[in-house]
Amino acid sequence: MTAVTALPPMSLVRRYWRDRALWTTISDVFAILAALALPWSTSLVAVFVPCWLGAVAWVMDWRAYGRLLTQPICYLPFALVGLALIGTLWSDAAWSARLHAIGPTLKLLVLPGLFYHFQRSSRGMWVFVAFLVSCALLNLVSWLVAIDPSLSLKPGEDAYRGIFVKNYIDQSQEFALCAIALIYPIISLLRANKVRQALVLGAVSLWFIANMVFIVVSRTAIVTMPIMLAVFALLHLRRRTSLIIIGVMIALVGVLWFTTTDLRWGPKRIVRDYQLYKTENSVTSIGLRLEFWQKSLRFISEAPVIGHGTGSLRGLFERAANGYAENSKGDIISNPHNQTLNIAVQWGIVGVVLLYAMWLVHLLLFRGEGLVAWIGLLVVVQNMFTSLFNSHLFDFHEGWMYVLGVGVAGGMTLAARQRGLPAAPVIPR
Repeated sequence: MTAVTALPPMSLVRRYWRDRALWTTISDVFAILAALALPWSTSLVAVFVPCWLGAVAWVMDWRAYGRLLTQPICYLPFALVGLALIGTLWSDAAWSARLHAIGPTLKLLVLPGLFYHFQRSSRGMWVFVAFLVSCALLNLVSWLVAIDPSLSLKPGEDAYRGIFVKNYIDQSQEFALCAIALIYPIISLLRANKVRQALVLGAVSLWFIANMVFIVVSRTAIVTMPIMLAVFALLHLRRRTSLIIIGVMIALVGVLWFTTTDLRWGPKRIVRDYQLYKTENSVTSIGLRLEFWQKSLRFISEAPVIGHGTGSLRGLFERAANGYAENSKGDIISNPHNQTLNIAVQWGIVGVVLLYAMWLVHLLLFRGEGLVAWIGLLVVVQNMFTSLFNSHLFDFHEGWMYVLGVGVAGGMTLAARQRGLPAAPVIPR
């Protein structure tokens, strides 16, 4: 019998009660579980994240955490949440609406904790691998649901479009992020003459893209994926290579355009919806967004500096809808489907400055080389551009993709800078 097992139970408890290595491992497990659960369940994420927070806080070096909070990557998210709290004071919405509107911002408070923990943990890459594996499993299930819609947990049209859980926007965000993120290791492996491994990752990336081409894709993903690819080409490829890849992509899109009905339907639907909205005042997705944005700009002009206050959106749209019939002009919402407008209506120019300052400092955090820097940069770029069409920083799924992605990659990047190394192997030149 070893000395450890010979110890009485209370001695074992006292020995491991404050064991930092043990609690770091426990924290890593909860972070990995949260990444695994994110593509499938909101409830499980809401369970695993508080468990992770508790485990980190239990053995946290609070002085080191306090020093971390002095950096803009941490205090700007805190400032945005603080503005949401203070914004309740000048809002005319019911207190229930004000408190509910604070909720979507609270996830940003987790970012400094993630920076702190993964600056010390060696398992940050496990979180990204867990998310990739989980998305790959969801991709497989999506194909099965497309073949047999009765397998879906979603009723109606979503089942026939290969949606097993959540919705096609969330699924497209996940698949687009995974497909583009894999380009970095693929290129790196090819340049290191590791062709077999590169082909495996290439097949996985193409499998995600095939799902979006042949089953379902969101219009937001259609718009943002070329931007994400362009960022990679500009940062990591020679000009000649970039031009060749762009040419191949254009040719591939042309072939898919003439062979795949779903891919053509996306842009055609945008044009059709806009024409129906302008000529017949029909309620369409594009028409609704145009109406929401137009009204939001009017609301901003009424209170441009500090906005109308936290939770004021729905009340403003209710008042603007008075006197209109059941069409796009009379629709009542609490989300204008644009992150900038969402913040500007509630907290004015002050809120917008904090939002873009936070995005900027997080972009600059990942300006170095390496796979981790690429993942972090990609998460920020995706969130910024998809937030032109949705309030993705405040949405549960996309918001947690941002927080987990930036937090884990940011912590690993900070740790690598302390050691004077890239956060992960760089693409050979």
